[in-house]
Amino acid sequence: MGRILILNGSPRAPKSNSKRYAGLFMDCCKADYCDITKTNHRELCAKVGAYTDLVFAFPLYADGLPVTLLNFLKALEAEPPQQKPTVSVLINCGFLEYAQNHTAVEMMALFCKQNGWPFGSVLEIGSGEAILDTPFRFLAAGSIKKFAKSVKEGRYASFHTTMPLPKSLFLKASTAYWTEYGKKHNISKEQMQTMQIEQT
Repeated sequence: MGRILILNGSPRAPKSNSKRYAGLFMDCCKADYCDITKTNHRELCAKVGAYTDLVFAFPLYADGLPVTLLNFLKALEAEPPQQKPTVSVLINCGFLEYAQNHTAVEMMALFCKQNGWPFGSVLEIGSGEAILDTPFRFLAAGSIKKFAKSVKEGRYASFHTTMPLPKSLFLKASTAYWTEYGKKHNISKEQMQTMQIEQT
């Protein structure tokens, strides 16, 4: 049986949804887990060669990879292990449409192709900021179960899921959530709609 390592590439890894998704993965099959930080790149680069499978869990950032993950991939490119595990991707985005993740997945596939890493399974999750805290959690959990099984058995495939809601309803619910969230931090809806939000 192979060995699986999950690396969390979220900029807020310890408190991220990616960590919650990784937890659901580990409920389905045995795996080791590490957060990617600014200071552990060399440690992780030295570690990954001991595994048969490497799962990157991360959120979509500006239609691409978060800088936390990008910086680690640069280090991995410079210090690759002698034996390269198969890379699989578990990505989530705040958009309702899981297809918003496609470009980031293609970036990961390109990295693997250019650097000689086998590319494995993919799970794209839409509405990733919300789905785990709704009655639709079972859809994410079920997809992760299938994804985990494919990695564990080496039968790599692509999967996707999102909340089965009309876009108008999703937008209404998400607007209400973020407006209420802003109120808790003394930020108005109008302030959140400006480019100067970090200056308020």
